[in-house]
Amino acid sequence: MGTLDKAKKQAFVLRIAPSGIDKVPEALSRNQIIIGWAEAKNLLDESLSWEEFREIIRSVYYISETNMRRAGSASGNMWRFIRDMKENDLVVVPHESEFYVAQVNGPAIYDSSKVSEDSAYRREVSWLNDKKPMPRMIARSALVSRMKTQSTCVYATDIIKDIYDSLDKAQLDKTPTFHSDLQARLILETLNEIRSGRLDSYSFEKLIEAVMSGLGASDVRIVPRSQDKGADLLATFLLAGALEQVIAIQAKHWQPKPPVSRDVVSQLIRGIEAESADLGMVITSGTISDDAYDAAKDYYEEKGIKIQLIDGEQFSKLIVENGIKVL
Repeated sequence: MGTLDKAKKQAFVLRIAPSGIDKVPEALSRNQIIIGWAEAKNLLDESLSWEEFREIIRSVYYISETNMRRAGSASGNMWRFIRDMKENDLVVVPHESEFYVAQVNGPAIYDSSKVSEDSAYRREVSWLNDKKPMPRMIARSALVSRMKTQSTCVYATDIIKDIYDSLDKAQLDKTPTFHSDLQARLILETLNEIRSGRLDSYSFEKLIEAVMSGLGASDVRIVPRSQDKGADLLATFLLAGALEQVIAIQAKHWQPKPPVSRDVVSQLIRGIEAESADLGMVITSGTISDDAYDAAKDYYEEKGIKIQLIDGEQFSKLIVENGIKVL
């Protein structure tokens, strides 16, 4: 994708499903990106401070809330879409098992005819890759993880190289290369080995321990079954060499069916709270249900603590991309 000017670009991941309705087909046909909270009018007023901006959304959608958490979260999504996003920035739009990438062409607009559909706030874009979807399999694990965000609009500038990498791979996949073929085979073989190889629930936890260590954890502890309060592992990462972030991990060595459910997320939440963890993570060799994603989103909106859900395919991709540290 050498024709794109990569200098000074930002990137975002945007989920286009206002009020839970899939608007990606409309966004593609109209060459726009779309976000909800349409009844909160006048957000395009550039003179609004953050507090004034948030108050408009709170007064329309969260007037009965006893705190500002959900209003703040919604306002953050809208602020990023309206204020932070600029012309020429990249926007990744997840859609089922695929994703699209667009380049922003102009400022946010308000289409009053779309208020009843909760899709009045929009931006004009150019869809890259000839407006064709890309399979998530070609994306690096960090981008896959960001596409599973529980928020509507999040920053992705830190992984903008991964977005360009996916665009490049989408072009190369039209004429497969040794590298793309090899990586795809390695991910598939790793996934098959995780699900069907010589692993039980204990060795799966050991594998997660090794992967977390390889990703830079300063300490990883497998919680003895007798002390398990909902977290199977606790991984500590140091930010800027000083700030500790503790991740509570629930490990599920499962086959694709049944998928990880809301109950597993509830188990992890008990572990997060019992261990005073900063973040949560479910890692499974299987798949994850929509209900589990909804539970993680609900918890984030209520408590402000993120839970990352990693299925077997994404975990295999992490292993292939980062290797396994020998402990």
